[in-house]
Amino acid sequence: MKKKVILYRDIPAQERQRLDNQFDITFFNGINEENKDAFIAALADAEGLIGTSTNMSSELLSLAPKLKAASTISVGTDLYDLNYLTERSIPLMHTPGVLNETTADTLFTLIMCTARRAVELSTMVREGRWTSNVGEALYGTDVHGKTLGIIGMGRIGYAIAKRGHFGFDMKIQYSNRSRNLDAEKDLNATYIDIESLLKTSDFVCVMTPLTPQTERLIGAKEFAMMKESAIFINGSRGKVIDEAALVEALINGTIRAAGLDVFEVEPLPASSPLCKLDNAVLFPHIGSATTETRLKMVTCAVDNLINALNGDISQNCANKKQLNR
Repeated sequence: MKKKVILYRDIPAQERQRLDNQFDITFFNGINEENKDAFIAALADAEGLIGTSTNMSSELLSLAPKLKAASTISVGTDLYDLNYLTERSIPLMHTPGVLNETTADTLFTLIMCTARRAVELSTMVREGRWTSNVGEALYGTDVHGKTLGIIGMGRIGYAIAKRGHFGFDMKIQYSNRSRNLDAEKDLNATYIDIESLLKTSDFVCVMTPLTPQTERLIGAKEFAMMKESAIFINGSRGKVIDEAALVEALINGTIRAAGLDVFEVEPLPASSPLCKLDNAVLFPHIGSATTETRLKMVTCAVDNLINALNGDISQNCANKKQLNR
């Protein structure tokens, strides 16, 4: 008899077929008020979960007593209660690796767009306000030769640093829980404490996972440490920064500008003060949003669930270390 699995996000047909071949699938294209009761009912017999963009709290997961494995179509695991899953010896599979380069492309696009005021100036042209040569008031700032500080030198942080070092001759410095010897060897990166990084970087890029330790890691105190000419980039999770403090820093000129792909509340409400700021470049959480990479992520997530429900969590298990204790 096939194991019962809930698929709670639409995926390409070829990957859906692979799931159908392996499991008895109950499908929900997202969870909402209209289908929540049916989803809860399906949890009673579910042995596997696969999907993304839905908060899986311990209260919700407790309604799945037969659950054996979960697979999120993302690198981040913050939408699942990882501690609760670990307590129940349930592996949470995720998709690291397949999106590193694409996400790094996105974050470096944010660096470039913010430095050269690309969105602001494009809007000026489209609105017919380009009536004379651009003067100093609308100048951007160079990227090449500047200092790039990365908070969180994991796979994606390394890929961003690689672009800065080889493509733009940038000086790379980073703060991390542990040293990244590959970055130091390959990119001549310097390992420094976060305070020194904030004070000396021209571009500060945050790429840490969201954990209790990193929530609101960057707030008013940290923005005040940065250069007035500094540009802040966040491609990790919105709650890693104090968004209200960032707004104040941008309005008051504490820092020059910010480029954001993530926010405290997503989608970002149109009423957000960030939407009114010319010195904020805002992307709708598109770090990995290319056709090629999103398909790779789904393929990886399907592989992960098949393997996990067959007892193999050797690859891509977010709580593997805790489960093996």
